[in-house]
Amino acid sequence: MTAEPTPQSLSRRKPLDQILAEFETNGLKRTLTASQLVLLGVGSTIGAGIYVMTGTAAAEYAGPSILLSFVIAALACLFTAFSYGELASSMPVSGSAYSYAYVSMGEVAAWTVGWLLVLEYGISCGAVASGLSGYATSLLAQFGVHIPSALTQATLQTVPGSGGTAITAGWRLDFVAVIAIALVSALLAKGVSESAKVNAVIVCIKVGVLFIFIGCGLFALHPAYFHPFIPPSKGAFRFGVPGIFRAASVIFFAYVGFEAVSTAASEARNPRRDVPIGVIGSLIVCTLVYLCVAAVLIGVVPYGQLNVADPLSVAVKAMGQPWLALLVNIGATIGLCSVLMGLLYGQIRVFFTMARDGLVSPLFARVHPRFQTPVIGTALVGGMVAFATAVLPIDIISDLVSLGTATAFGMVCFTVIWQRNAHPAMHRPFQVPMGAFRVRGFWIGWAPLLGIVFALIMTLPLFLDMLNALIRGNPVPALLLIAYTILGVLTYLFYGRHHSRLDPQ
Repeated sequence: MTAEPTPQSLSRRKPLDQILAEFETNGLKRTLTASQLVLLGVGSTIGAGIYVMTGTAAAEYAGPSILLSFVIAALACLFTAFSYGELASSMPVSGSAYSYAYVSMGEVAAWTVGWLLVLEYGISCGAVASGLSGYATSLLAQFGVHIPSALTQATLQTVPGSGGTAITAGWRLDFVAVIAIALVSALLAKGVSESAKVNAVIVCIKVGVLFIFIGCGLFALHPAYFHPFIPPSKGAFRFGVPGIFRAASVIFFAYVGFEAVSTAASEARNPRRDVPIGVIGSLIVCTLVYLCVAAVLIGVVPYGQLNVADPLSVAVKAMGQPWLALLVNIGATIGLCSVLMGLLYGQIRVFFTMARDGLVSPLFARVHPRFQTPVIGTALVGGMVAFATAVLPIDIISDLVSLGTATAFGMVCFTVIWQRNAHPAMHRPFQVPMGAFRVRGFWIGWAPLLGIVFALIMTLPLFLDMLNALIRGNPVPALLLIAYTILGVLTYLFYGRHHSRLDPQ
């Protein structure tokens, strides 16, 4: 058996009829409503991005114009959300962008998108779990419970000030993060309806805490902190207009998760109607919350002081409200639990669909007869994420998560264009707005086209920064990207291609 791909294997596509037939026989329990899907999207999105990365993006790249960065990142997501809405209404299946690409662009493109989603969901889970560990440890310390640092830090750590080029190893294991992942995995294995109810409570708590933070902050704003709104450029994407776009690529990470709603299509009561509502509705809610929180941060604390791991805590101290500090810490800890739940859920469902197609081990697709969930797949994904979080320095690859997400978003938007031309008569309960134009009879929608353009805008600063880091002698980000790409190629060539259900051999 050779590892060389044939033209047939590169071009084989999954028939749409097969996709829809599998939707009817997947064995998963369909209980999720439109409101639960919106809450799933909000719960998966509002977390580490707003609690941590907003301050860094403002202090390092954009200053007060971080508000414009949020709008740019939101627009990139909005056009993609329209595309997700159309695809989900016409193909209500698990697997999200992976399944859409399998129908339109073929198996290789589907594997590429699936591998990008592993980067988006899996690595994001590790980053969120690490942040959860830090907030939970700090919260417990406020109640007199002190956990040894050896049980709250990863085995491998980047040396501060090295830019990720120097890594130390020690007798450490982030046990708190492992426990959090284990608990969330157990809840997801028990049932999606139970998970949705818990997620709804968590979302209400964390959004409520953020609203209290915003309300208190309105009475402590300093208008002078917003001037100059766009600080003068210092070169290398630091401030000025280039800094706005670089900050947008950083806080793009804050929007990772809203499209997890599309992975729940097979467990939605009415996916053709409810999934578009869940995707677009959760994005709108998250954007409004982000803009309000960012405005309070900038107005309460000079943006240069926000380059810390807990910018909201810095803002609370500036307000002079010690009781709010405890509340924010509680909200952050609980809120990150729902983000972890949503991202882990999305990763499990992507693997579930890929396993049914034969591209990964069939263990990920076994549905428990009682719980009607992929219990073994949930345990395997939870175990892999727990290991990565406990051992690896997740913080150095957040840009790679944004890179993978933006690339996947671009492919989703392209899938809409492809489907409109390949299957023009397909029933589409939801259609992308803003109209379209034709080039020699080829349909091109404005919304998916703008989604592709904004995805490129998000990735360009990341690539340029990666190149600059390589020139300055920091090859770690580039090496991680290359290693991850090679691993994905080899996995498909030596396993996925030969075990695919579309393989005629």
